[in-house]
Amino acid sequence: ADDKQVELIKYPIEDLLVLPAADDPVFTERPLPSREFNVPMDCVGDLLLVWDYCSSFGKLLHLWPFSLEDFENAISRKDSNIILIVETHSAFLRLLLKEDGDHYFAAQKRNRKSKITLLNWTEYLCDFIERIGTPDLSASTSTIKRGHYGLLDIQVKLGILRELVNEAVETLIFRKKIDEYVGQRQVLGATLRGEVLEEARKKREEKERSKSEDVANGVSNGHCMVDSEGLPCKLVSVNKHSSQNGEAVRKHKSEVSSEEDHTSDKSDNNDSETASKKSGKGQNQDAENETGTSEEASKQMKDERRLPTEKRSKDQRKEQLNREMEKRVIRTESLGKDRYYNRYWWFQRDGRIFIENSDSKEWGFYSSIEELSALMGSLNEKGERERALHKELEKFYGRICAELQKRSKDLDNKVAVDEAVVRRSTRVRAIPRENPANSYMRYVNKWKED
Repeated sequence: ADDKQVELIKYPIEDLLVLPAADDPVFTERPLPSREFNVPMDCVGDLLLVWDYCSSFGKLLHLWPFSLEDFENAISRKDSNIILIVETHSAFLRLLLKEDGDHYFAAQKRNRKSKITLLNWTEYLCDFIERIGTPDLSASTSTIKRGHYGLLDIQVKLGILRELVNEAVETLIFRKKIDEYVGQRQVLGATLRGEVLEEARKKREEKERSKSEDVANGVSNGHCMVDSEGLPCKLVSVNKHSSQNGEAVRKHKSEVSSEEDHTSDKSDNNDSETASKKSGKGQNQDAENETGTSEEASKQMKDERRLPTEKRSKDQRKEQLNREMEKRVIRTESLGKDRYYNRYWWFQRDGRIFIENSDSKEWGFYSSIEELSALMGSLNEKGERERALHKELEKFYGRICAELQKRSKDLDNKVAVDEAVVRRSTRVRAIPRENPANSYMRYVNKWKED
């Protein structure tokens, strides 16, 4: 019977076509993501979109950064004049009014004051909602005008902020900033590539120099240089002249033997002097050898210390350039997808890994290093999507872990403070504003325009 020819599969392939195989590693069980949000599940996407824009372009908006937890807690409250919410809306409205577009002329037509404050921000907000004419949002203007913004549904609040983000993205001010970021990223990228190429060039030159030194020392590819007769070059050179010099050597020996009788007496008198000179020369030679050896050892030690330092400085320089590029945010991209098309997001200002399911109706998150490691161990790199996702997680693994550790430490401190508050007497208990869970109430916009 003819042997069956097994066609080898070239990985990676479509994830859903990957089948279990004997050479597969032991995959870990993928942890279930947490779904503890203070906002409805269908609002998580808008929550992340608005917060990420505010965090990425805070300087453009003149809006001091705030944490995702603070934003989530603030948007969930029923209070109407929470400073964090007021400043967020005001920052977007100021940006739109700078554009000298429809929003600016609408405000001029209604004789609005030129400065947006805590007292009149809702007037500008109602003008904006009426201007865009979105039916789902227009019904909220009456509630806002009565001073009850906090009573709006969370979906409506985030819907208004989402529309503010969409309008801000279309402004000329924002586009100029993006063009500026693109130019800066190109310069940083060119600098990074140039340094990488320069490092590669130096390595090639060092390799060529080392090779040329080996050739000069009579070594090439680990073998001694030989001539056509197969003998070492230096040995061949000596042998070629040995026959010519043989006669001269014999003649010299006969002359030396005839003079030995006349010099024997003198040699006895000079033995002690010669011995002392030899001893002195030997000591000097030993001292010189020791000095040379110590200098070589010192130089070698310096070189050994210098190389790791140079490598660290190069790595630090590369890391610095990458961080500078990341500061010039153009658009936040997801880390990738798993085999079932669930999308994974990482926002470096929060630390958690967010999971968006394939139809964007459900969200979850991982908030510990153990969950991150289990996620990476569950990915099958034979699949195209999971291989790409694993590669991105490996790329940012160190930074994700650092952010998760920081987040865990902050939560531990928060729990410790909460327990301390519970143990205290009700007469001296901290006021609500001092509770860590209400940190959003202490928000101050330090970048606010005058």
